[in-house]
This record gives sequence, structure tokens and C-alpha cells, in this order.
Amino acid sequence: MNCLYTCLEQESLLHITGPDTLKFLQGQTTCDTRLIDKNRGLLGIFCTPQGRVVCDFLLCQLGTDHFALRMHRSIRASSSAAFGKYIIFSKAALDDTREDWKSYAVWGSGAATALTKLFGQAPSERFGTVYGDNFVVVQTDQGGEQFECYLHESFPQDTIGEAIQSATEPEWQALQMANGIVRIESATKEEFVPQTLNYDLTGHISFKKGCYTGQEVVARLHYLGKPKRRTGLAQLAVNSSPTLGTAVYDALSGKNVGSIVNCCAVKEDTTVLVAATKDGLTNGLHVGAADGPLLVGRELPYSLDSN
Repeated sequence: MNCLYTCLEQESLLHITGPDTLKFLQGQTTCDTRLIDKNRGLLGIFCTPQGRVVCDFLLCQLGTDHFALRMHRSIRASSSAAFGKYIIFSKAALDDTREDWKSYAVWGSGAATALTKLFGQAPSERFGTVYGDNFVVVQTDQGGEQFECYLHESFPQDTIGEAIQSATEPEWQALQMANGIVRIESATKEEFVPQTLNYDLTGHISFKKGCYTGQEVVARLHYLGKPKRRTGLAQLAVNSSPTLGTAVYDALSGKNVGSIVNCCAVKEDTTVLVAATKDGLTNGLHVGAADGPLLVGRELPYSLDSN
């Protein structure tokens, strides 16, 4: 069976509980929480009032009035603190310390079959979920070959390893980067407007839901302007892993035109997501200096010409 799994140690769940949870998130985040239930998850982001991205997340329901935002572990505490500035008058509570739920990824052409054997069924559409007392399974792609599983400690988690071949977390990360999904980490929080990271193209933003924190800035750029920079996918031509935020330079002009936003090394293959000007993405980019290592562009699964 063509199927792999890994424990997502670099991911974490920010738990939010209480009867006002979805109402609170509706007023703070870019996703339309009226669409979420135990059978459906949502991508979203949370911004500062100035429209800078604090965190990206995948939102799903874990229980009655119990929801979780899956995000990079390095930003869970800071994201909780940012949300906490607004939650004080809501009947909802944040918890960024719980570790009784773990995150796993399962992928491959046999993933849905393997998950059906483990959980009784598998989701059948992107962001569809299968929900139980101590587990949630979310399909994260269109083709039904990529899934995330959130398992409570009461679930016999060793059964995954008994049924599915293990892989590494960087292998999953590289696959998600190839999907063109940018992740916010501690080095990049509050650095970018959403459009620079393609969040308007990847389903992270609802432009019909109404007001939320940072909405005026995000909507103004969407309707009245064009982003100066977009994020492209590339491979490093040398075996090197640049730190996040490393500057990139236009191969023709030699000018600093952007920076690395995500980076992942699998064996000798280094994948990066790089936020840069359109010209820079077209002309080619060097990392760290005008004569630094060359980034070899790869095609994203969506067009950057949508806005």
C-alpha cells in the first residue's frame, strides 16, 4: 500500500473552548466560521490591525464547544497572547499549553483506504473531516491523498504505525510547500500582508464574511491595489538550508527583492518558498547575496496572476 505517516512535532494545537468560540473567531480571523462544523474544517489567518499576519491555521472542531487552531509550534504562545487581547469579553477561553492531543500526517495513494481501516471512514473532500470522541481526520488536498489526524492521548496511537509505513516530518513539509501553502513561523510573524504570502489564492481568506481585525487593509489591497510581492516555489541549486528571512536578489538587477519565508531540506533536496517581486520571480533569484546560490524556480499549483 502506497501510504506514509509522520508525527507532526513542529505543529501544535491552540485550543479554544466555550459557547462564543466561533463568534469570537468570526470577528477576528479571515475565515467564515459559520461554515465550520464537525464535518468540515477551514483554513484561515489572524492579522494585526495593520493587516500583518500573526498566524495561519487550520481550524477544526474537537468536541462540543471545543475547537482547535493547528499552527506552527513556534508561534502558538504568541498567537494565543495576540488573540487574548480581544477575547476578554467573550464566553470563550484559550489554552496554549495542552499537549493531550497530537498531530499526525498521512499521505499517499493508499491513505484514504488505510484511514478507513483505522477510523471507520475517511473524508471525501478537501477540508472534510471525520470526527470521533478522541480523533479528528482532515483531508487537506483536492485529490484525497493528503490528511492530517488529531488524536487525543486516549486514542491508541501506536495503531497508526502498525498499519502505515513511517516517514519524516520534513517529507510532509516539502509536500505541503509544493502545494504552495505558506506557513507562518516565529521568524515571520507580523512581517507580511496576506497577499504577499498568496493567502488570497489558497483559500485562507473569505472576502464575503464581513469585518475582522485587519480587514480594512486586506480588503483595500484586494479590491483597489496589487501586491508588490508574491510567494514563489523554488529549489536550491546547492545543498544548503538558508534561515528564514534571508534576503534574495534579482538575478538580472542584483537588487534585494524579497526573502525566504519557508525552507525544508529532505536529504540533499532543499525546497523553499520565497516572497519576492514579480520581476525577481521571473528573472531568477540568488540567496543571501547578488552572487549567492541560485534558486531554481518550480511551478506552483495555482496562478499568481489572479490579482
